[in-house]
Amino acid sequence: MSYIREIGEIEAAGELAATYARIREERGRVANILKVHSLRPAALEHHLELYMGLLYGPGKLTRAQREMIAVVVSCANRCEYCVNHHREALARYVRDTTMLDLIESDFAAADVPPPTRALLVYAERLTREPESIRGEDIKTLRAAGFGDEEILHANLIAAYFNFVNRIALGLGVDYNADEVSGYNV
Repeated sequence: MSYIREIGEIEAAGELAATYARIREERGRVANILKVHSLRPAALEHHLELYMGLLYGPGKLTRAQREMIAVVVSCANRCEYCVNHHREALARYVRDTTMLDLIESDFAAADVPPPTRALLVYAERLTREPESIRGEDIKTLRAAGFGDEEILHANLIAAYFNFVNRIALGLGVDYNADEVSGYNV
């Protein structure tokens, strides 16, 4: 539940019911962050399309890098909902719980490859001090081996999680252990 009225899966009709059914078929369940959009089914569709494109779509960033950006940005914003969801997703790629704990609590202390660390530094800085980003920050990412396509992708993922963190925090989207685990993708 959240701070606003939501239309649940049982009472959903029409376009919303079809969207819920498709999400359940593809992902195994409908996340609370999606249900909070139920009063605006078109926004739910757009949100889901953006999420799937950025996190699962084509690109040179690995799934682990994408999920690390999600966790780092969500930690910076203190969004427990997204931290928990994306730490769970990251655990599929990073099997070391100590590493997961460090990425969540102090990613600078985590033993991640230098290029990935550069992405995470950029994502956190973009979240905490967006006005401070300069051309030098992009040069640092290029020096770490990333091309403009990967830099754009990392920027879009960081921006997306700043967006979705504000939805979760601003509308009081909650979670529990069952809601966080068990997704197909």
